[in-house]
Amino acid sequence: MIKQSADTHAEQAIIEQVNAARAAGTSLAIHGGKTKAFYGNPVSADAELDCSSHQGVIAYEPTELAITVRAGTPLAAVEALLAEHGQEFPFEPPHFGARATIGGMVAAGLSGPRRPYAASVRDAVLGVRMLNGKGEVMDFGGRVMKNVAGYDLSRLMVGSLGVLGVLLEVSLKVLPIPPGRLTLVHEQDQASALALMRCWAGQALPITGTAWLAGRLHVRVAGSEEALMETERLLGGTPMPLADADAFWTAVREQSLDCCAGEQALWRISVPPATAADAIPGVDLMEWGGALRWLRSELGTAVDANVSHSDTTAEAMAEATAETIRALAAAAGGHATRFRAGTGTPLPKRGVFAPLGPVALRLHQRLKQAFDPDGLFNPGRLYR
Repeated sequence: MIKQSADTHAEQAIIEQVNAARAAGTSLAIHGGKTKAFYGNPVSADAELDCSSHQGVIAYEPTELAITVRAGTPLAAVEALLAEHGQEFPFEPPHFGARATIGGMVAAGLSGPRRPYAASVRDAVLGVRMLNGKGEVMDFGGRVMKNVAGYDLSRLMVGSLGVLGVLLEVSLKVLPIPPGRLTLVHEQDQASALALMRCWAGQALPITGTAWLAGRLHVRVAGSEEALMETERLLGGTPMPLADADAFWTAVREQSLDCCAGEQALWRISVPPATAADAIPGVDLMEWGGALRWLRSELGTAVDANVSHSDTTAEAMAEATAETIRALAAAAGGHATRFRAGTGTPLPKRGVFAPLGPVALRLHQRLKQAFDPDGLFNPGRLYR
């Protein structure tokens, strides 16, 4: 087992700052590397709570396929350590910058191309140690898989964007790195690509990523040399050089493709994989077998053509476009998030995330009241 001695100095400093904020009645904006600061609603807080100095591996037992680290530990450093032992995070987390941390990874809850074929961040979380808004340190879950059973409160921290508390330590499940990988490319329009991916979904294939972009469907598979050869025979397509394929999937993971850049807002749309291509017009990139679709909102596109132009102010047009995109996603049985703001794009009146229904809103409010009754942490980051 790889272990480090306890370092309580940084943790104690975090606890003291939270207690001081409680006493003063001030709010705190939690951050680590700030690589995901763009994600979510704007936070208006009185001070920042920097957790980036709270670093280090607490326990790592490769044979147990589990690792426990402090939340401020750089994500790249942990991935490098796992790679030394032939292991990786199963959910392929995006970094969005060199300073990405484990805490930010869990708080954002974002997964990469492998997510539907392996696991999500939430699936991989075994336990957390966190500081709530009352200044209490709380432990949920465990450090190895055999100690975790049923739904655990630690999973509430995934995707909570810090509104429930400060992550101090995280225990995560890891998996062995497959011995080989191969990317095959098919020339397909969006509708044909969806049909092909539906066909693949019904077969036992070692797929670890799918991405449709500009008329080309990319499918990544992993396994032994024999398995890759057989899968190539079954799937067909043109093999992509390994270096080019790795660069492509990294760009997909990090949203650094040309279709994800520009002055327009970028929307992340989650729908059932079987949703027809024309249900969400104007999609630039499609992942996860059709379940994840990326759309650049631009006046004059297919989506914006559905918007009434009776009020042509930038705010009114952006709001109408947001409501149209959300309505299309909801009609397909999914939801839409304004993932990145465009240059000068106004914030949707109801925020960047899909509005909650009455029951979900009440649950959200009760959880916030239980964990952070004074509203110390990241006010408004998820919902107002």
